[in-house]
This record gives sequence, C-alpha cells and structure tokens, in this order.
Amino acid sequence: MDELELKERIIKGEDLHTEFKESFTSNDDIAKSIVCFANTDGGQIIIGVDKKGEIIGVGNVDELIRRIDDVAHNRCEPPVTIIPETISVEDKTVLVINVPKGEERPYRTSSGRFYIRSGTQCRQASRQELLRLFQATESIFYDEIEITKASLADLNLDYAKKFLNEFFKLDVRDEELLRYLINIKALSRNEKPTLAGLLFFGLNPQFYIPYARVVTAFIKGEDISIPPTDEKNIEGKIPQLLEDSMRFLKIYVKQKHIIKDLEPETYPEIEDFVLREAIVNAIAHRDYTISAPIRILIFEDRIEFHSPGKLPNTVTIESIKIGGAHVLRNPTIYNLLGKMGLVTDIGSGIKRIIESVKKTLNKEVELKETEGEFILIIPRRIE
Repeated sequence: MDELELKERIIKGEDLHTEFKESFTSNDDIAKSIVCFANTDGGQIIIGVDKKGEIIGVGNVDELIRRIDDVAHNRCEPPVTIIPETISVEDKTVLVINVPKGEERPYRTSSGRFYIRSGTQCRQASRQELLRLFQATESIFYDEIEITKASLADLNLDYAKKFLNEFFKLDVRDEELLRYLINIKALSRNEKPTLAGLLFFGLNPQFYIPYARVVTAFIKGEDISIPPTDEKNIEGKIPQLLEDSMRFLKIYVKQKHIIKDLEPETYPEIEDFVLREAIVNAIAHRDYTISAPIRILIFEDRIEFHSPGKLPNTVTIESIKIGGAHVLRNPTIYNLLGKMGLVTDIGSGIKRIIESVKKTLNKEVELKETEGEFILIIPRRIE
C-alpha cells in the first residue's frame, strides 16, 4: 500500500476489509481484530489513523510490529501469519497489518472466543456461523451432526429398512438396523438421528428442521413483484421433496405434441432430467446451517432455483460450468442420493444442464451467487 492508496482507503472509511486504530490498545483487542479478519475474508488493520480518518501516526514502529507479531502467534489459535508494512505520510508513520483469510479456520483468541467481521464491526460468531466456519474447512459436516432433541421414535424404521433393501441391496434384520444406520451416518454413535437421517427417514423432518423444505411458486409474468397465481410449500422426506417439486414444475413446463409416423411424440420445453438435476443439486448442496427454504420460482420467461448458502470452499461459478468442481458440503446426503441413482461422483450436473438448454432452446443458463444464495436460472421458450 502506498500513500495514495492509504488516503483513498481513509476517504472510503472502515468496511469489511479495513479497520482503523489510533494506537495499539491492548493485546486482547489486537487479537480480536486479527481473528475477525482471518475468520472472514482477510483484511487490513491500519494503526495510526483514528475513527474519523485523521492520520495520527505511530512511534517506535519496530517495537510495535514485534508486539503485534507476538499477539498473532501467541494469542490467536491457531497462530496467524501477518504481514506488516509501514507508510510514511505527512511526516508521520502509519502501520498496516495485512491479515490473510485463514487457511485453518476457525480461529479464536486465547480467551477461547471466535470472532468474525460483519460490515464495519467485529463481533462474536453465532453458533450457526461457527458451524459454517468448521464446515468450510471440512472439520465437520453439518449433515452428520446429531439432532439432540430427536430420538429413534422420530424415524420411520420400516421405511429405512426398505430404503436399505432397495438402494443398498441389503436384507437387514431388525437387530442389525441401528448398526447399519450408524454406518451410513443416519444415526450418531449415541443412536441419535443426524440431520441427514431425519431428512431421509424422519416421520416429520420439518418438526425439527422447519426450513428443510421447498417453496414453489408460479408467477404469471417476468417480475418477482407480481403475486404468484399458484404456490406450494413442499415438506416431507427428501424423496418426497424431489417428487412433489418435480410434479409442480411439470404443471407449468410446456409440452409439444407432434404427430410423426401416425404416432404422437412429446417434446418438452425443458428436458425432465434438467429439472430433476436442478432440484437434486439444490437439495444436495444447499447450506443447512442457514434457516431458509429452497425456492423454485417459475416465471413466464425463466425458472429460478434458489439454494441457501454460498458456494462451498474453492468452488467457483466458472469451475461449475466446465464440470471441474466436486466439493461436497453434505457428503451423507449426497451419498444417499447417489445410492438412489440421482447424483454421480464426477460433478457434471450443471454442465449437463447447460448443454441441454443450449441444445433445446439455444439459450444460456445463468448462474449467480449472492451473499446468502446460489441461484440457477433456466430460460424458457417464449411463444
């Protein structure tokens, strides 16, 4: 950072990646700031500038860098590697501490607290945010976490046996069932249903996970502000979510019937596998730490699939398009869908959707990522 960039940053003020400190306050305060940036998206702590943007400067820079480096290594767990730099401006010295986005998240202070950066503030991470941090580094998988308030009585064990028989080709005896459910991570070692176990085998999954549902709507127009003419809140086990979502979509996706060789042939506007792949993708890869449903919005010119959560880890929209991304956020859910023959291990689902839509409609699929959602937009044929 040079003098010009520093002044530009001061004019912009504090944000997600920038924090001003007039001076070195305390070890705990600096540790908190370092952990905040390391747990979020990285950033810079600029020391020698007050909250109003006035350049104060710092003294004894070498000693200050030594103290901050000591905090980063001994008061942050795991230790954080920082990169200090100094800038001379208006005959004063400003110290900039560059904190990279941590590769060993989540980080905490020596007092045992986890912090994240939110806007211009540094605050303690909530339980859901902390779970997300662990999930992002694959320290835990949220779909394998036990639902502590649930019990075996909340599972349809007869349905679980049929599932294992049909999709795992296992003839399971009653006394063996719990062991098998633990092995596929539908139950924890404490014989408590996991999130994946409830979603596949629960009698009423939404009683414990109310947001694990699909909201579908048909909007007669092209604008989200238009009230839906039809909508449905779809609940139940994951197989039921898939089936009912597909049924709703097929009500509004057009079918052409062409007589060929005296026999009618059906030509769907969008191929069934495209719709099914889009629903499965949303259910398999959504972030279950976010209390929001999947949304499927059918407009006259497009169909939008809104999946809660940003893309996991190193996955990018560009890598998805070429079929080069296969990072699992929910491996147990994905494995069970795989046993049903609905997913593969090659990560080519979106690529196949793109190719099919291009072939049938000569239009492009659109992929978007917002702060809280991944959105797949499939264009429709307007007639």
